[in-house]
Amino acid sequence: MPLKNSKSSKKGRKLTKAQKAKLQQEEEERRLREEEEARLQAEREEQERLERERKEKEVERLELKDQQRREDELNELRHLLEQNHTAVTKWKTDAMETAKWERYMRCDGAPDPTVQQDINTYISLWRDDPEVNITAVLKQCNLALQLVDELEGQLKDVTDPQENQKYQEALINLQELIHSKHRLTTEDILKRASSNIDTETGNMQTVIRDEKVTVCLWANIKKNPRFKGLNFEEVGFGFEIPKQLAVSDVAVRILHTHYDHLSMLARMTHLRIQTASRRFNKDLAEQVETKENREVEEDSDPQSQRVEEEVQSIQGLEGRKVRIKVPGKVSYNLSEGDLICPSVQLPLMNQAVHVVDLMQFTPLGGVFYYDVFHLPPQALHVNGWEIRQFLDTGLQMFHYPTEKFDLGSSDALIFPPIGASVMLPDYVVFLETPQVARWDAQWRMDGITDVSYDEAQAKISFKMDSFQAFVLMQKTYANLPFRSWELRPLGQDAAIFTISGALIDLSITIQDNQCLLQSERDQGLSRIMGKWMSISALQKAMINAGVNIFVNEYTDKYVSTCGKDPLTEHAAYEQMALFASACAFSWSKWNSKCGAEHLVMQVCEHLDSAPVPEDSWSLYLLGAQRSQKLEITEESEDFSPDHHPSSEFHSTFIHMLQDSMSPGGVARTRESHHLFVDTVQSLLCATRPLMYS
Repeated sequence: MPLKNSKSSKKGRKLTKAQKAKLQQEEEERRLREEEEARLQAEREEQERLERERKEKEVERLELKDQQRREDELNELRHLLEQNHTAVTKWKTDAMETAKWERYMRCDGAPDPTVQQDINTYISLWRDDPEVNITAVLKQCNLALQLVDELEGQLKDVTDPQENQKYQEALINLQELIHSKHRLTTEDILKRASSNIDTETGNMQTVIRDEKVTVCLWANIKKNPRFKGLNFEEVGFGFEIPKQLAVSDVAVRILHTHYDHLSMLARMTHLRIQTASRRFNKDLAEQVETKENREVEEDSDPQSQRVEEEVQSIQGLEGRKVRIKVPGKVSYNLSEGDLICPSVQLPLMNQAVHVVDLMQFTPLGGVFYYDVFHLPPQALHVNGWEIRQFLDTGLQMFHYPTEKFDLGSSDALIFPPIGASVMLPDYVVFLETPQVARWDAQWRMDGITDVSYDEAQAKISFKMDSFQAFVLMQKTYANLPFRSWELRPLGQDAAIFTISGALIDLSITIQDNQCLLQSERDQGLSRIMGKWMSISALQKAMINAGVNIFVNEYTDKYVSTCGKDPLTEHAAYEQMALFASACAFSWSKWNSKCGAEHLVMQVCEHLDSAPVPEDSWSLYLLGAQRSQKLEITEESEDFSPDHHPSSEFHSTFIHMLQDSMSPGGVARTRESHHLFVDTVQSLLCATRPLMYS
């Protein structure tokens, strides 16, 4: 039965003639379709080949044409740049001479801080001045602060090492004297504390302030063991102290300086440490090489080893102490990562992690000096006589918690932390939660506990083990990288530079050589918003206000970048500045896709002050050798370096732009004032939007 069924199944699968004919027809149609597709594919490939050849020939033609005019274009650009540079240099020189003459003609008794004899005489006379009235002293301090600002400005420009050292010494001497005067006025007030007791608390508390300084003083007259702390409501500062201090003859001072002199010392120390480390590494390498050569030459003479001139095994860095003496050089001692050299002491390796990196973080709002002093002896009034004990030691620090206490109980062995609370200064912007750092030869973030931040009240509270100066810090590059940017003309020698930062949007209007900051966020920026100032003054003011958009050679260590060639990038900023009166420039998403050797931005001619219409932009590709207009748009799906069919190649960016500009637009660029061009270029180079967006 199974065999019979199999035969019948085979018979059932036989095809009829009609079916065979249909299959043959389908097979023929499929063959014809494949032949047609192959023919069409061959035609497409041939068209693509011809198109490639056409494009290659067109590119060769354009490259040849560009090469023929390359020298002329480069010479014209070089002439424009040199012409502007010469004019700007002359203007700056004349401005410096004018400033010197105006200072001389002021005749206000203020010394010229750049003249060493004048500044030394001023410091000497002020140091000997017995004035301790705080109002008068703060006025004197404000004059000294002006001199400090002038010296800081000189330090930025000086190149001579001797001049640099001279200015640094004068600067530090002035800063130390200002701090000393603050201490003398504090002592004078505390000597009279018992004459100014608050009737409610039985202690003395007072607040003195001017535009640069706020002084909060509390003297412990009553010695109430239940006293916990005090808030100076009028300024938003407060402190908490343990029982040991509440029953001691002490005074607490919170001195808030709106300026920061300590961070400069930290940077100088860091620079000295880096210099010493480099010198040490160089000397060590030289000495090791000398030793190896000597061992080869004197291997047969065991008596030739000289211990004092030998570099010992550097394995001692991992715990043992090593002394390295370089003949005719300084001696280095290493122990657990310490490096000791003249005037420089490196922190321990296991502690260095807590030292604040002042490239990564920026102190904002000045310094809060948080001190506790021994309360000076108070006057006694007997039969109309005032009897006062005078001490030659001056105002003495109370070293909590190392100071000895005589409490007669176990409380003397327990040293609770001390507390502090401050309102955030209203002249700075904290884009993120503030970080607290304390001063211990460097800014450090360890030893700060129980931090509490009330954003609604703009108040921060914390505790420390001892009384130390502290600052509030923010990440230096919190507002980077930029989300987008635009440089748009507002007329002849006027433009607006808009940046959409990571956390806040800002715009800077440029008019001639002056800049004006604008932002939708007014809180914390009232001192600098809407005020015209130079680009250098604006940069300093914005950094101090916490809205930094400026970069330096260290920024790429902390912020992601597009990784562009710096020479190509700088050349782009130079040429953008030349045409900033007539052309608008903007961010492009393709800038991060075109490689490190190229730049991409959106550009268009724009001769009025209105916003740029979205359909006006064109994309341009800039390289070290040539610039070109791109065929793609900002909305294209993929990046392509193909040039726009109706455009040519040019050796410079400005000549590329001129191809699509009106005669009026080109004429406006040639009439741009050198100070406007210099200001725009300085702003672009200081922010580097092509790198950090």
